[in-house]
Amino acid sequence: MKNLIFLLALTLLFACQNEKSTTPPATKIPVQHFDQKITDLGLVLPAVTKPVANFVNIRQAGNMLYLAGKGPRKADGTYIKGVVGADLTQEQGYEAARIAGINQLAVLKDHLGSLNRVKQILKVTGMVRATPDFGNQPEVINGFSDLMVEVFGDAGKHARAAVGMGSLPRGIAVEIDMIVEIW
Repeated sequence: MKNLIFLLALTLLFACQNEKSTTPPATKIPVQHFDQKITDLGLVLPAVTKPVANFVNIRQAGNMLYLAGKGPRKADGTYIKGVVGADLTQEQGYEAARIAGINQLAVLKDHLGSLNRVKQILKVTGMVRATPDFGNQPEVINGFSDLMVEVFGDAGKHARAAVGMGSLPRGIAVEIDMIVEIW
């Protein structure tokens, strides 16, 4: 009798643990207002352009998005070009990085349908075409980082690299890629 009770208890315990392990936790997506924030900031997201080379603008793996580098393409379709520290000031580089951020937001919204699905900006790599003696790449890439925090608040704070480059494609001043987690 003791053995039978012991076996029943073990069976019940195993069944309960098995049930717990196969039932996924409920994920509740919090209410986000990032699309509204874009409007409130007076930002206009441009149409997303197709890459000119053999790559894609964005690649999704599960809830992770990997965005290809984007440059400072202005609303009129031209790019901010030049070398920060020679042709461009640090402030002009900051503005170029902000415009690259607007272009990345456009890619995100185009892919997701809504920026409200963004959980957090995880990692950013900012490349600045600069003179060899220019050392303020972080201040330039702040144009991008500040924009992400304006739009996403704490979810926009990210790990980052800000590096100088001797050249960038087609002479653009900055190029920035990013990794984003979504709901």
